[in-house]
Formats: sequence, C-alpha cells, structure tokens
Amino acid sequence: MGKLFSLLVLLGLGYAGLYFYYGVVIEKEVEQQLEARGLSSVSVDDVEYDWLAPVSDSANIAVTLSYRGSQAAVNVQLQGHPLFSDDVTLQLDSLQALRLGISFGQ
Repeated sequence: MGKLFSLLVLLGLGYAGLYFYYGVVIEKEVEQQLEARGLSSVSVDDVEYDWLAPVSDSANIAVTLSYRGSQAAVNVQLQGHPLFSDDVTLQLDSLQALRLGISFGQ
C-alpha cells in the first residue's frame, strides 16, 4: 500500500511539473508569434488551458494580452505539442473580451 501511494504521489508531482512547464512554453510561443508580427509591445498576462492539455496534441487556450492599459482575452487553437514536437501551429480562434482603460494621470 505504501509503494502504491508513493508511486501516485510521484506521478502527481511529475504531472504537476509538466502542467506548469507547458504553460511557460505556451506563453513563450505566443510571445514569439507576437514579436514575429511586429507586436513586441503587447505583453502576455495570463495563459489558461484545460488540465488535460499537456498530454494531447491539440488544445484550446485562452490568452490574456495587454497593451498600454487595454486588455484582450483571445482564444487560441494549438496544433502539435510544444514540448515534444517541433511542428507547432497557433491559430487565433476568437476574441473573448476587450477591456479598455482610460487614466487621467498627471
């Protein structure tokens, strides 16, 4: 029983690490795509994906982007696995939300 529990804990820790690293790789991939299109001043704030995304070849990802006080949440379709494959494509799927901020600073 103790070995099974240890194995489950080890597998859980391994998957948690894979899940976290998957998010980091996706964020860098989106930033590279933005820079390739001349949008280097747009920053990636948040990346959200399904908990099974790190073990599949395609995923729907919600990315929150910001530019000078404005934020946009977009859906991105990912084809290929960013950790285990060299052929990865990101396609803009839809715009979820657009928030504009107006500041009256000095």
